Amino acid sequence: MTATEEGPSPRRGPQRRKQVLLRLDPSVYDALARWAADELRSANAQIEFLLRRALAEAGRLPEGTGPLPRRGRPPKDSVRDEPPPV
Repeated sequence: MTATEEGPSPRRGPQRRKQVLLRLDPSVYDALARWAADELRSANAQIEFLLRRALAEAGRLPEGTGPLPRRGRPPKDSVRDEPPPV
């Protein structure tokens, strides 16, 4: 057996994201992509957002599930151009 077949190894930092092949009806994908664009997300991020929300609403989101990764530029109010007052 290899290390991956023996079971989970001790966590050594951020967990890798699982890659999944998903086949969708083209019209469903188009609607999903439009919705994602409206919310400034990629189609992939929109799918993950919706799956997490559905799991949480059903009470099936596993404990210890990390937050969705934040992508893009930080909010403007979190960046300070001037030094803090003394």
